[in-house]
Amino acid sequence: MLTVLPAKAGRIMTDFSADLSTDPPREPTRRTVWALTDDRPGNNAQILGVCDALGLEGWKVEEKAIRYTGWVRLPNSIRGASLTGITEESREALLALWPDVVVSAGRRAAPVARWIKKQSDKRTRLVQIMFPGKAGAKDFDLIAVPDHDGSTSVKAWPNVLSITGAPSRITPELLSKEAEHWRRRYDSLPRPYIVVIVGGATRARRFSTQRAFDLGERVGELAKSVGGSILLTTSPRTGHDAAEALMQVVPAPSAIHGWEPGMENPYFGFLGLADTIIVTGDSVSMCAEACATNKPVYIYAPPGTVSDKHARLHQQLFELEYARPLGDSEDATLDNWTHSSLNPASDIAAAVRALFTDEQG
Repeated sequence: MLTVLPAKAGRIMTDFSADLSTDPPREPTRRTVWALTDDRPGNNAQILGVCDALGLEGWKVEEKAIRYTGWVRLPNSIRGASLTGITEESREALLALWPDVVVSAGRRAAPVARWIKKQSDKRTRLVQIMFPGKAGAKDFDLIAVPDHDGSTSVKAWPNVLSITGAPSRITPELLSKEAEHWRRRYDSLPRPYIVVIVGGATRARRFSTQRAFDLGERVGELAKSVGGSILLTTSPRTGHDAAEALMQVVPAPSAIHGWEPGMENPYFGFLGLADTIIVTGDSVSMCAEACATNKPVYIYAPPGTVSDKHARLHQQLFELEYARPLGDSEDATLDNWTHSSLNPASDIAAAVRALFTDEQG
């Protein structure tokens, strides 16, 4: 649901066969970070959350937008530490000076990160969010692995940091700023505000119009029971038919933002304004971002609608009291409760800083 604008790359060099391992001199006092973002908003939110935390320490962060070709489907054991599978424009953005740190997420970006480390003569430290697969995993200096991903053998590796949920860009300052920006548009709606964050289809499961109707009816009844309003936003994965179904069934008073590319997105504003948050359980990032607030969070995930991995995440969030399940229509209620803010971005950033404790500056 988050739209990350790609960094503009100047066309400086197209021949990548040369040895690029020697950097010109650089100021030694300021760490530099490359954020390898791509076409997956959820991954980008996690990467930029960690980079935001490092930026607060004065580290210089530069976003490098990676776009892929069909060759990215090759296994990482074949792609190796290389730029195989990324576009020429993406390649041209990856030039020395090499950074102190690269932050990446997901399997597809892992070979690119490893290539950068190779070019820097192994000086660049690699930070990976989510396990990239065993091929080349030892090249990463730090891998943040969510507890719900399983694989206890991997978690015993010395370069692995176990985390709950996922890092995000959510901070009290961001929520306050975004709430203020959007507040006037919704001042006429009665409180409390029930914010509904809707994901949608995944590779394995559809988000049907029937599920959209069910969700809309549930939140409608809950809003009526507390005399409040619904602020709802869809995502790129919701789909046209499901979004239309939600618009038909969600009752007034409400404000519905149908996601479209290029439109201003009230997502952070809704999280900042919320009195209660209901989030669909199909996205790790959306669930984690909801729990990064300290507001009541309810996860909508009827049996059979999410993967085992997502179900494990939900159960962990319930056990740690970051969230509660959204019950069936007949017994669903909204309680006024609070919890600590969940955001492992600061934990990952602290582990990144620790990689440099043996160096000056």
